[in-house]
Order: sequence, then C-alpha cells, then structure tokens
Amino acid sequence: MNEFIYIFLLSLVPTFEGRYAIVYGIGRGYPLWGTLLAAFLGVLLLSLVLPFVLPLIDVLMLKLEGTFLGRFAELYLRYVERVRKKAHPYIEKWGFIGLVIFVAIPLPGTGVWTGSLAAYIFGIEKRKTIPALLIGGLLSILITLIPSLGIVKLM
Repeated sequence: MNEFIYIFLLSLVPTFEGRYAIVYGIGRGYPLWGTLLAAFLGVLLLSLVLPFVLPLIDVLMLKLEGTFLGRFAELYLRYVERVRKKAHPYIEKWGFIGLVIFVAIPLPGTGVWTGSLAAYIFGIEKRKTIPALLIGGLLSILITLIPSLGIVKLM
C-alpha cells in the first residue's frame, strides 16, 4: 500500500505528475495496475482541484508582491509569464484541443499544472478546462506508459 500512496503523491508534484509517476513505478517494479490507478487518481484530483485553486493562488501572489515574500511572488509571476508564452500557440490556434495537446505532451513545462494555469490565464471556462486537463493528463500517462513497458522502443 505504501507504493500506491507514494506513486499517488508523486503524481501530484508539478511537472512530474502522473506521466513520470508511471515511469518511476514501473522502473521500481511496482504492480502495474496499482501504479496506473495511483497515477490516474493523481491526474483526476489535479484536474478537478487546480481550476478552482489557481485563481486563489494568483490573488495571494499579487498581495504578496509588496511584502517580505515579494521575491517568491515575483518568481511565481515570472512563471506565469513563461506559461503564457509557451501555451499561447496551442490554445490560440486550437482552443480546447490545443489545451489537451499541451497537457498531453510529456515534457517539462507542460502537463496538468501548467495546462491549468494556461487555461486560467486565457480565460477558458472550468467546464471546458477540467475535461481538457483530464484527457490530456491521461494521454500523457499513455504516451509515457507505452515505451516504459517496452511496447515501443524509442531508440
């Protein structure tokens, strides 16, 4: 059971998320179905919670700008600007599908956390954001699962 909880917690970590939790679980020899379930639950939780929490974090960071935690707020705001630049081409051109693709790409700086932030920045409705994050997160797991199992060799 500790393996399940560990994979689940890893699947909640920004940029690591379910896609790399899968790779870690398989690499450590954890049971496949437990690893998949833990990663899926992590993606589900992030997809349901982040669209509601990110606006609160944004307000908090703006309030912290003039305090002793201003440096922390500045880092966050720079991160937001990076996300805006990185996600803009996907979302501007393809909307919902672009957000799904952006989340599904298993590279650092993409994923459910960043996709959620991009959806918030670009004003995508929560009723569209949540399914896009969930579908993209699950596709990301699938994209990393296939080579992790040796079904497809990348090199």
